[in-house]
Amino acid sequence: MVRELMVESLQETELSHLFPPQNNIVGSGKMLRARLTLSLCWANKVEQQTALHAAGAVEIIHGASLLHDDVIDGGVLRRNAKTFWKKHGVNGAILLGDLLVFKGLELLVAVNRTDLLKELIALASTVCQSEVEQELLLRGTTGTWAECENIARAKTGALFAFAAIAAAQNVEQANALREAGFVLGTAYQLADDLLDASGDEALSGKTLGKDLERGKTTAETVKKDAPADPVAYIHLLLDRSAQQLVQWPTLHRAWLNALEIIFRPILKKQLATYSK
Repeated sequence: MVRELMVESLQETELSHLFPPQNNIVGSGKMLRARLTLSLCWANKVEQQTALHAAGAVEIIHGASLLHDDVIDGGVLRRNAKTFWKKHGVNGAILLGDLLVFKGLELLVAVNRTDLLKELIALASTVCQSEVEQELLLRGTTGTWAECENIARAKTGALFAFAAIAAAQNVEQANALREAGFVLGTAYQLADDLLDASGDEALSGKTLGKDLERGKTTAETVKKDAPADPVAYIHLLLDRSAQQLVQWPTLHRAWLNALEIIFRPILKKQLATYSK
């Protein structure tokens, strides 16, 4: 249902022909953020339309970030298909990415959730800020592990934070879910850093090796204060994410279930070829 909602949100733009059923931008991929949102919302009895629109919004904005990332990094493969900029040009990819951001926000306007709209605007801004800092301040430097982890938390953790907070029923839950999402997203990004350096491009479905080529500060390139075993540290972060929710047994169980069914298997696959 989330995929259909995402594609439907673009129908009025007359761009639907750019998104065939097997496209690699909207409603494709692992849909991790949407799956997390729906799992938590169902468990916490959040109204269905709100859950679907929040899941669609975060995935559309994630798709926009991928369009821009592929242009910046020069990636030619995304989700086992040619990247959008390789098919339609740099200008088209940038402009479509801009459009997707606002289409994602419109999904929250449609369900009159101004609280979630404010959260998504703030958290998407955090993503952009971290990308700017990584590109303009840290690229080409040796960096520290703390800087690397802060980038991962902001760049990827922020949208996972939104995916989680959509399930909140009160301010206390919102704060805990937001932090849980930040920690989970940090773990996922650190794993993605290692995948970029030592993963299998055919299995990952995207262009790898761009972080080192472009001098980015990542979990693979940083040596100062880095954990002796980055993989073990990533799994520690997964455990830490769940600890944020022990006060609410239903949410805690839903989170642990998402970790075991969705995230740990994916990270295990991503990290299978990594060696320190």
